[in-house]
Amino acid sequence: MKKLMPFLAIFAAVLIAAAGDPAGTRPLTDLGKGKYKGEEGGLYGAGKNEPPEAHLKLAMAEAAQIRPLDAEGKAADDGKIVFLSLGMSNTSMDFTAFTKAAGNDKELSPRVLLVNGAQGGMDAAKWADPKATSRNSDRGVWEEALERIKVAGASPAQVQAAWMKQAHAGPAKNGEFPKHARALSDDLETIAKEARKRFPNLRLLYLSSRTYAGYAKTQLNPEPYSYEGAFAVRWLIEKQAGGDAGLNADAKKGEVKAPVLLWGPYLWADGANKRADGFAWAPEDFTEKDGTHPSESGQKKVADLLLKFLKTDGTAKGWFVKSPATK
Repeated sequence: MKKLMPFLAIFAAVLIAAAGDPAGTRPLTDLGKGKYKGEEGGLYGAGKNEPPEAHLKLAMAEAAQIRPLDAEGKAADDGKIVFLSLGMSNTSMDFTAFTKAAGNDKELSPRVLLVNGAQGGMDAAKWADPKATSRNSDRGVWEEALERIKVAGASPAQVQAAWMKQAHAGPAKNGEFPKHARALSDDLETIAKEARKRFPNLRLLYLSSRTYAGYAKTQLNPEPYSYEGAFAVRWLIEKQAGGDAGLNADAKKGEVKAPVLLWGPYLWADGANKRADGFAWAPEDFTEKDGTHPSESGQKKVADLLLKFLKTDGTAKGWFVKSPATK
């Protein structure tokens, strides 16, 4: 029996790790019409990774209206297009790396101003709470974002596109799937609506779900919650694309309540198992301390995905990349 103890201990550790890690789970982008706990794959559902035709048409129409604006929100050749990040510590770290990468990219439009509004310790629940105070100051979380825009030399009226990556700290408290994902989706909806109120010219809001969390050493946001958070994003976009009046983004249909919601880069991969596009995560892509926050290499991976997305996606490249006339 004593000889079996080391083996049993290892076996038990494997079982514990597997319980919190959907090892072998296919990325949402690769799942197709296969199902995960009753939900079909695809970023936009039904196995599809592209927006529904009508939703894409609306997004393209909004993208076509993005142009340099002055501080009052009026078109100006010397104005700015502010691209803002919204989210938590991971988002802030990733966007810092993205800002550096984009700043060194010769194709970035000189009119695009990148502002990191994401803040450490500010998860989705705090962004959705009007009384929440930023950990970075005594200002409210939204007021802190507004201050950063001001410090960057811009105004709220110049914010026209944004990227949000959010999650709940300790999602287990919200129940098992789909309960915790539904709770996250509700908070994402609140944030999207508030963003439109704060930034009246915000036309496009790109959303990303969490990265892989199978290497996590804490319960901050481990698997399978990290993977399942993608459904929170999908359900929200589906709700808007389905015509929900509370998320209306089409001025032709009445008061605009939210920007057009779209997927940004999808960040999850099953650890070292490469997804269809070859993307994967390694243990060294996360800090040794908690296995959740990105290391320098992890930040770079997200930054590269975001930069590639903005330079190639049909709704983004028209305003993000400099025009041929300015090259």
